[in-house]
Amino acid sequence: MISQKAKYALRALVALCKAPPESSLMIAEISKAQAIPKKFLEQILLELKRAGIVMSRRGRLGGYVLLRPADKLTFGEVLRLIDGPIAPLPCLSKIAYRRCADCQDEATCEIRHVFAHVVKAQREVLDHTTFADALAAGRVPEAAL
Repeated sequence: MISQKAKYALRALVALCKAPPESSLMIAEISKAQAIPKKFLEQILLELKRAGIVMSRRGRLGGYVLLRPADKLTFGEVLRLIDGPIAPLPCLSKIAYRRCADCQDEATCEIRHVFAHVVKAQREVLDHTTFADALAAGRVPEAAL
């Protein structure tokens, strides 16, 4: 399961994707619209800012704005940023591979082989579904299915 923090990050980004181009949203606006606790949202947006996904603007018309268009930002990228590896086994992770401590041979591990299929399908969907896809009536790209 993804963390509550990841769900909040995804919802905050959906809100920013729905905002008119070049406009920014205040934390309070996102918090209220997406039912995200304000203090938690502040931490999440700072993390997204450090990763170069959003930027903040100061002043009366300030707030947060996306740095990339919604069609260039995938669910997989955000999930890995917030929650870390999304693979169910460390030996299948893209960003944090490590051999399972109790594994004698990865090449013949039946468990690894089954979960490798799961991970492949999961990555296909998460890494090819953009926020623009999600906003298009929840449509998932055909290639990802």
